[in-house]
Amino acid sequence: MAHETTTPAEITVDVIVIGGGPVGENVAQYAIEGTDLTAAIVEGELLGGECSYYACMPSKALLRPLAVADAAAHLPGLVAPSLDRDALLARRDTWVSHYDDAGQVSWAEGAGLQVVRGHGRIVGEREVLVEAADESAGAGPTRILARRAVVIATGSEAVVPGPLRDLAPWTSRDATGVQEVPGELVIIGGGVVAVEAATWMAALGTKVTLLVRGDSLLSGLEPFAGEHVLEALRDRGVTVELGTSVVSGSREEARATGLGRVHGGRVTLQVEDSRGRREISADEVLAATGRRPALGDLGLETIGLSAEDVLAAGAPSDAAADAAAGDATGSPLPGWLHAVGDASGEAPLTHWGKYRARVIGQAIRAGATGEALEPVPEQVPVPQVVFTDPQATSVGLTEEQAREEGHDVVTARVPFAGAAGSALLRDDVTGTAQLVVDRSTTMLVGATFVGPDASELIHAATIAIVGQVPVHVLRHAVPSYPTVSELWLRLLEELPVELRRG
Repeated sequence: MAHETTTPAEITVDVIVIGGGPVGENVAQYAIEGTDLTAAIVEGELLGGECSYYACMPSKALLRPLAVADAAAHLPGLVAPSLDRDALLARRDTWVSHYDDAGQVSWAEGAGLQVVRGHGRIVGEREVLVEAADESAGAGPTRILARRAVVIATGSEAVVPGPLRDLAPWTSRDATGVQEVPGELVIIGGGVVAVEAATWMAALGTKVTLLVRGDSLLSGLEPFAGEHVLEALRDRGVTVELGTSVVSGSREEARATGLGRVHGGRVTLQVEDSRGRREISADEVLAATGRRPALGDLGLETIGLSAEDVLAAGAPSDAAADAAAGDATGSPLPGWLHAVGDASGEAPLTHWGKYRARVIGQAIRAGATGEALEPVPEQVPVPQVVFTDPQATSVGLTEEQAREEGHDVVTARVPFAGAAGSALLRDDVTGTAQLVVDRSTTMLVGATFVGPDASELIHAATIAIVGQVPVHVLRHAVPSYPTVSELWLRLLEELPVELRRG
């Protein structure tokens, strides 16, 4: 009996976005808003993407109550709240909408975006074929044609190193979606996912061991940031072992048991450090070893491209100009094809991807309508927040990075408790604040704040860098008393007199 061939349904829009996370939603919205242009978002999983269900939102839903409880524990006159594990996980479930994307779909459709379910592959110039996620339900493939642009916004995927691949380890999705709290958890890694997950898992009652290949935590930030977080984790009972690599591992009945559930029997890891090799065992292991752009199975080869071409597509400002001009001067991508967010290889941060989506979306719209292309400032730094306790935040360059780029820098550093407002946050405030200033221009090129609620300070530094405000002008931005923002005054007073006077 011959198999019946299904002819794909066909639709035509102006813009196709492959990937329906926050970045994909933003680029589609900005590409068509205020016009009669049309856009389709292709998504094979939950609309809203990794951030909404498995990363930013659930992790912060877990971490914020812990930070409030910790602050209460360090303020005389208050009794520290006790942890209600079920209530905390229920709060997480509320913030991820119980893994139901109906609200996201409603928003997208309200914004004029057409949602197409399934896995999208490029099959030709401005042409995407979408295989339905559930063909048994009667939905067949859909062919989408784009009049103007196709945007790759497929995000990133967790990297699981070789020694862990056969162990069915947890990834960040399992850590944020925890259902079964393991008695013992080994976390491999020393970056943001590792230290944040260690914070909430320890609070949930898990005995956490953090294995870090390098000699510090949060290696991309100023060294003092990692030092503060390391001390805080150890104070919370987390065992942190630096300079330690996983050589191999074994596990009985390793299997996929569901999101956030223990994936089989007990795990045994062979690890190596300066003392030699030894064994570590636990109920579960979390691979927090980085992420890579999700560029597989996109059909790039059908148009003569590779994943490497996407990652080499050029600087942000060039991408915006190319989008408006309708060509790809200086880029290996054709002018109708763009990549944004984690998939582009740029900073894997939701807020950065959404910013880039706004720039590229407006550029696509400008190319279609003839409106002026919005200018991109010369300095657009990437801010970052690590939601440990204390929080670690940064924007722009570290002191070392600034020197490597040729800046003649001067730094100002003060204790986070160095102002009345920050000292009032709790009775034993720990942390450090630092500015990195270019001596010749007297402008800020980087800032790092580590301390309670430090995330609320970093945007001022971002504005100072984007606006290219010299430090002698910043001195006239008067902080209210007594607020944490007074740290800015203390930092500026630490700079040499000649810089402060302009």
